[in-house]
Amino acid sequence: MLLGGLLLLPSAFAASRPGADSIQPADLLAHAKVLASDEFEGRGPGTPGEEKTVRYLTGQFQKFGLKPGMPDGSWTQDVPIVGVKSEVSFTLGGEALAFPQDYVAWSPELGAEATVPETDMIFVGYGISAPEYGWNDFKDVDVRGKTIVILVNDPPIPDPAAPAKLDAKMFGGNAMTYYGRWTYKFEEAGRRGAAGALIIHETKPAAYPWFVVVNSWGRERFNLESDRSPKSKIAGWISLERAQKLFAANGTSYEAMKAAALRRDFRPMPLKQKAAFTAKNLSRSVKSKNVLAKLEGRDPKLRDEWVVITAHWDHLGRNPELAGDQIFNGAADNAIGTAGLLELAEAFAKAPKAPKRSVLFLSVTAEEQGLLGAAHYVAQPPYPLAKTVANLNMDGANQWGRTRDIRQIGRGASTLDAVLDAAAKAQRRLVLPDAHPERGGFYRSDHFEFMKGGVPALYLKAGDDYVGKPAGYGESKVNEYIERDYHKVSDDVKPDWDLAGAAEDLRLFHDIVWRIGEVKKQPQWNPGSEFKAARDGQLR
Repeated sequence: MLLGGLLLLPSAFAASRPGADSIQPADLLAHAKVLASDEFEGRGPGTPGEEKTVRYLTGQFQKFGLKPGMPDGSWTQDVPIVGVKSEVSFTLGGEALAFPQDYVAWSPELGAEATVPETDMIFVGYGISAPEYGWNDFKDVDVRGKTIVILVNDPPIPDPAAPAKLDAKMFGGNAMTYYGRWTYKFEEAGRRGAAGALIIHETKPAAYPWFVVVNSWGRERFNLESDRSPKSKIAGWISLERAQKLFAANGTSYEAMKAAALRRDFRPMPLKQKAAFTAKNLSRSVKSKNVLAKLEGRDPKLRDEWVVITAHWDHLGRNPELAGDQIFNGAADNAIGTAGLLELAEAFAKAPKAPKRSVLFLSVTAEEQGLLGAAHYVAQPPYPLAKTVANLNMDGANQWGRTRDIRQIGRGASTLDAVLDAAAKAQRRLVLPDAHPERGGFYRSDHFEFMKGGVPALYLKAGDDYVGKPAGYGESKVNEYIERDYHKVSDDVKPDWDLAGAAEDLRLFHDIVWRIGEVKKQPQWNPGSEFKAARDGQLR
């Protein structure tokens, strides 16, 4: 079998088989049930649920016989974060808006109070400045001290019959680029000195309903303590219904403004109404934890190179203001992915010998807060990123049975594609690209921080062709989960989960890591990748 120009003998895989065979649905389910139990209180950073989660993970790694993952012999890496709980009042044109029906907002500032007196409001389209596309929604308009209103996602490719047409290569075609992420939009607002930044929520381009905004951003928000980037005093979301009323009061419509924003010559539109905000903040500093375990490679020359497997342990914690169930158990997001990390760790620990390269099992914190644990690891890596040859990330898992295929999020970036293809072929499975790149899944999990740091990464999701199920079964289950359970208290372990598919996917991941760990040549970025420059800088 050829990989990177080197022959990888079948006998090399024989050493890994006892470990791979140990990956079983029942064991995966057992870990998920513990992590998603009420006892773990939704695994919120800086809560007793974090303490229980960290103890469980370190206890399991010790049980498997792995070594502590930090160079100093500890199991955890401190991730200093700051939590801010904001109570924000918002008046629009003198009318007090209702939280959370009309808006969800917070203050990134750490002071006890943040005030934005009546400011001008400006609609800035998609809020994007992208020189490589010759695109600038702001033009020469100064938004300092103003409140900007922004569309979610990035400019789509319109219907061919529509009057405003974009080049099919613009903004990744139908795939969301980073310019479409809420993180970019708030970052750009801060860089330009906007006092307030409000993203209009729309379910389809956002890829989740309004309740996800409420549950995710309507409570305490965290940021890295080290983050000194410029920020608006107020950041938040405004509901589609309220935005429609806002545009109607300005003699236009939401649909008309979306259409105008598709044009290169779009200019920011001043709105008649003034916006005013008052935020009362309660801040706290937290030393959250990334949890790490390692398996040292067997080859003296390659053991200082690393394959890092990631899964975030955190979820949304508990909301004491809710009636009834208050715990966001996060079974699918991401107790099951963390359970998968544990199963892979045990599998490698059980193998008669380790791969030539070392393997790091990294369960990161605060993914739900903006990939904070992964960002901190990449900024302060215990092992040099230049010696980190690949990342494989797990966020969720297949709960609905075996599939004949698997989805790769972000295909085409590196030579890891060939490794994945070879491992999938050995399982007689097909690799397909992201079914919904417009949802921006590529930017929404921890692998993205590694890629920004120059490390080639793989992020895989469940396939669609389910064994014994009708066509479209997988798509319907994903849509059902997003609508019914995503970021809701109902994300519990379900009695109808069939983790045979998840176990098979984990054996595929195991094979991939083993292949990467064995061959001499490191994975490479493909020419033209936007992440290649970061890697080249590391290796100089």
